[in-house]
Amino acid sequence: MARPPGMSVRLKLTLSYAGFLMLAGALLLAVVWLFLLRYVPDQAVTVPTEGGTDDMMRSPYLFIPGRSDLWSAFAPKAAAVLVFLLLCGLVGGWFLAGRMLAPLGRITEATRRAAAGSLAHRIRLRGRRDEFRELADAFDGMLGRLDAHVAEQRRFAANASHELRTPLTITQTLLEVARKDPDRDLGRLVESLHAVNARAIHLTEALLVLSRADQRSFVREYVDLSLVAEEATETLLPFAEQRGVTLETTGDLAPVQGEPALLLQLTTNLVHNAIVHNLPASGWVRVTTRSDGAGVELVVENTGAVLDPGLVATLTEPFRRGTDRVRTGDAAHDGSGLGLAIVASIAAAHDGTLTLVPRAEGGLRVAVRLP
Repeated sequence: MARPPGMSVRLKLTLSYAGFLMLAGALLLAVVWLFLLRYVPDQAVTVPTEGGTDDMMRSPYLFIPGRSDLWSAFAPKAAAVLVFLLLCGLVGGWFLAGRMLAPLGRITEATRRAAAGSLAHRIRLRGRRDEFRELADAFDGMLGRLDAHVAEQRRFAANASHELRTPLTITQTLLEVARKDPDRDLGRLVESLHAVNARAIHLTEALLVLSRADQRSFVREYVDLSLVAEEATETLLPFAEQRGVTLETTGDLAPVQGEPALLLQLTTNLVHNAIVHNLPASGWVRVTTRSDGAGVELVVENTGAVLDPGLVATLTEPFRRGTDRVRTGDAAHDGSGLGLAIVASIAAAHDGTLTLVPRAEGGLRVAVRLP
C-alpha cells in the first residue's frame, strides 16, 4: 500500500532531535552572552599600566575590548557551533530514529502478511523487554489465537457441512424412492421425513447456540446454578426413566453472573450426555453443585463403559463422538456431536473452565467451574 504524501515518522523524529539540539545550543550561548558579557563595558578602553615604559617588552597601556569587540569575535564562532549542532542533530537523529523504528518495520511486515492471510508468521522480536518488545509479543499472541480460531472455524464449517448434508441426502433419497414407487406407503414416508427433518432442525439449533456462545452476545444476570441443575434434571427425568437411569441432584446454592438460557443449555447437555452414554441397565447420573470463595462448580458424574483418557480429551471438539455414540432413531434425543462442544463454548463465554476425567469404575466425571 502506497504511503500518503507527507513527512515520515523517521524524518519527524530526526527534525525533532535536531531542533532540540539546536535549541539547547542556542540557550547555552544565550546564557553565556547574558550572564558573562553583560559585565563587559560597551566601548573599548585603554588604561596605563603600573610598570611604566622602562621595560620595552611590555606595553605602557592595557587594552580592554568592549562588548561590540567581543560580539564580533563571538558571533562567528557561535554560528559555527550552531551549524555543527544542526548537522550532528540531523545525521545522528536520522541514524537513531532508524534504529528505534526498526522493530516497527518488522511489526508492519507481519501485519501485512496477516492481512494477506498468512497467520503463521511471527515477529519474535529479541532484545530487552521494552515497549516495542511488548507490542511485538502481544501481536504474536494475537496472531496465534487468530490462527487457531481460523483453523477451528474451518474445521467446524467442514464438519457442519458434512453433518447437515447427511439429513438432506437422506431426504433426497426418500423422495426419489417415493417418486419411482407410487405405491409406497406414504404414512411411513412422512414419518421418516419428519424424523430426518427434526434431526436437521436439532442440529441447526445446536449450531446457532454454539455460535451465540462463541460471540458472547448475551447479557449477564444473577443465576442460581443449583436451580438450573434441578430444572434440567426434571426436564430429562422421563428420558432417564425410559433408559433405566437413576437421576440424583444435590448441592448448595451456586450464584453466578451469566445468561440463564445458555447455562440451562450447558447443564441440559451434560445431563443428557450422561444419560445417553451410560450402562444398558441400572445406571445412574449424579449432579452436584457447590460454591466456595473463588467461584461455583457444577459436577456431573455417570456410570458407563471405561473410557480411554486420550479419547476423553477430544470429546469437546465439535462433532466428536465416542465409540459408543450411536443414533437411536429418536430425533429428540439423538446426539449431534455438539453437546460437549457447546458446553465448552458456554463455559468459556462465562470465563469458566471445563474438565473431563474418566472414572476408574467406568463413566465420566465432568466439572464446570464458573467465577
